[in-house]
Amino acid sequence: MATIEEALEIERLERDIFRGASTKTQLPRTFGGQVAGQALVSAVRTVDPSYQVHSLHGYFLRPGNPQERTVYLVERIRDGRSFCTRRVTGVQNGEAIFTMSASFHSGDEGPEHQDEMPEVPLPHDLPDARISMSPERLWAMREWEHWDIRTIPQDQVTRKDGLVAQQQVWFRYRHSLPDDPLFHVCTLAYMSDMTLLGSSKVIHPDEPTQNASLDHAMWFLRPFRADDWLLYDQASPSAGFGRALTGGRIFNQDGQLVAAVVQEGLIRNLREG
Repeated sequence: MATIEEALEIERLERDIFRGASTKTQLPRTFGGQVAGQALVSAVRTVDPSYQVHSLHGYFLRPGNPQERTVYLVERIRDGRSFCTRRVTGVQNGEAIFTMSASFHSGDEGPEHQDEMPEVPLPHDLPDARISMSPERLWAMREWEHWDIRTIPQDQVTRKDGLVAQQQVWFRYRHSLPDDPLFHVCTLAYMSDMTLLGSSKVIHPDEPTQNASLDHAMWFLRPFRADDWLLYDQASPSAGFGRALTGGRIFNQDGQLVAAVVQEGLIRNLREG
């Protein structure tokens, strides 16, 4: 399947108009992480390199056709002394399938603090998904064969009082990536849509549902590498009316909190007929 370099590939058609690659996939609709990642790459291409992405907020408006390329229209909302803002719209067949705002910061000095990383089994103490995955889930391993994803068993998840649904996942890209920090940010934007909505299903494992990402927000807090192990500490505080709210904190192996994610997703009962 596609490498992350292929999945995030875009070409510039005009000053602020880009077109993303269409990659081989088994999915019936374009993977949301790929749309978000390509949109972010498009925004990055319009910002001075002295600015770094610190947040994005996106909405998945329509399912994308994975056989077609997506065009990204970038609006330069603001270019300030410390912050830049871009709005990106992903378009297929004249219709918007995704819209995103991204903010960039030149960096400043200020107070520092962060939550502690939960104590969890190390990734090397968990089986490789290529070995442990059930036959009915092998398609997912084929789709994301370049990612090493190791879900911590529910009986080993570090529990917090009052949290109804929790999931913890170690992940990394299996191959060495370029040193450009912005490439790692865009790679994490791609990856962050993977497994997060699943945290809402850990206490409803036998209920068949239709699942899809609805909106997605990320904050990039500290430098990291996506080809090193990262812990995705996830929770779903609420589900109802066919939607689930999910959130995740992403730590590196040194315990640094490098990113935070919030997503609402569709988890409605399968409709008859």
